Amino acid sequence: MSPGAAGQLDLEAIETATRRYALQLAGQAVQRRLNDDRSDYSGPRRRCACGDQARYRGRFAKTFRSVLGPLTLRRAYYRCAACGTGCFPRDEALGLTQDSLSPAVLRMAGAAAALVSFAQASWLLDELAALRLSAKSVERAAEALGQDIDSAESGTEAFPSEPPPATTMYLGLDGTGVPMRKSETADRPGKQADGSGRTREVKLAVVWTAEGRHPQTGRPQRDPDSVSYNAAIESAASRDTDPQPAPFAQRVRREAERRGFHHARRQVVLGDGAAWIWNVCQEMFPHAIQIVDLFHSKEHLWTVAKQLFPDDRPRLETWAEARCAELDHGQLDSVLTALRSAAQCEEALTCAAYIESNRERMRYAHFRAANLCVGSGVVEAGCKSTAATRLKRGGMHWTVDGANSILALRSCVLSGRYEDYWAYRADQTPPVSKI
Repeated sequence: MSPGAAGQLDLEAIETATRRYALQLAGQAVQRRLNDDRSDYSGPRRRCACGDQARYRGRFAKTFRSVLGPLTLRRAYYRCAACGTGCFPRDEALGLTQDSLSPAVLRMAGAAAALVSFAQASWLLDELAALRLSAKSVERAAEALGQDIDSAESGTEAFPSEPPPATTMYLGLDGTGVPMRKSETADRPGKQADGSGRTREVKLAVVWTAEGRHPQTGRPQRDPDSVSYNAAIESAASRDTDPQPAPFAQRVRREAERRGFHHARRQVVLGDGAAWIWNVCQEMFPHAIQIVDLFHSKEHLWTVAKQLFPDDRPRLETWAEARCAELDHGQLDSVLTALRSAAQCEEALTCAAYIESNRERMRYAHFRAANLCVGSGVVEAGCKSTAATRLKRGGMHWTVDGANSILALRSCVLSGRYEDYWAYRADQTPPVSKI
């Protein structure tokens, strides 16, 4: 039995060719429409940003990459002799970039580069949208976009504040190292054999709610789509004499205000016990409930057990499980007694000091009775999703500026704010280009 006519068709080839032809026709129509419209000419002179007058110098053509294919546009050009600045009003009005990318191409490149490497993003754009951008072009576009997002994040208009979505809101703070170029770690101490470092710490703020309950345990669990992220390589340290909080502390405050954390009836800060976390918390949210992540606390106890009984697995497990059970039930005095009785073990004394200094933050039985989360799994996952998954791939080495740009872009996408950013961007006047 011979196949029908449909069996002789290469449908994928037909689809691809038809899409290419349809986009080409649409691109030609848009190009013709824009070139016929000369309203970007506003007379022989126009006011320059410097306050002087820019003079009309004619119409100049440039080819831009759009999702419809290449668009060659003839645009009016003005130049100010006083400051040497030139501008194409049409480029500004349409949001066309100096890198010759249309807004839609820039948006696609940013979305792809937020999720995968620049090389993979380049391949995806070609495969899915027939956009041929080199990995370097994607990198330039994504980093410029990330810088703009970070700048917008510093204000309040792009991502306005929200009312608290729940009675209890959680803020998690943590840090994770990412590989850097040598120039970014020069003279910085690290964990290498020679005392040098190869990484810089990305600090992360995560805000979420946990009104739902686990069906088996009845304990609080993260509410779907409630998580937002804000991350950067920034300092969290400040002195009492500094006029402003540290840069990362300011970032944490902005994220908290944006999510309505300040107005929640119960504010909870979760961390792993690092001093900078509680310093930021005390500075920004002095009335918040502070909780040391239970997993980290138990991890310290297991580390002690391994030091005490390195060759006796049964005793190691018995000791560690007993201490963890005491921790769960709020019996901190029993935990401290066991640790201090092992004075021959330096790790045990260090752990005792750690628990003593965080005693109020380790009242796990009390916190659970109040239906509060005591684990920072959301924060741990956030470190992986915002930083590790994207910035810690094989062969990657970043500059601080490059890493921060991608962190801003990725945080925006993962927090569900990418559409908000583009709506904000559409309302802004793009900067005048330097010629």
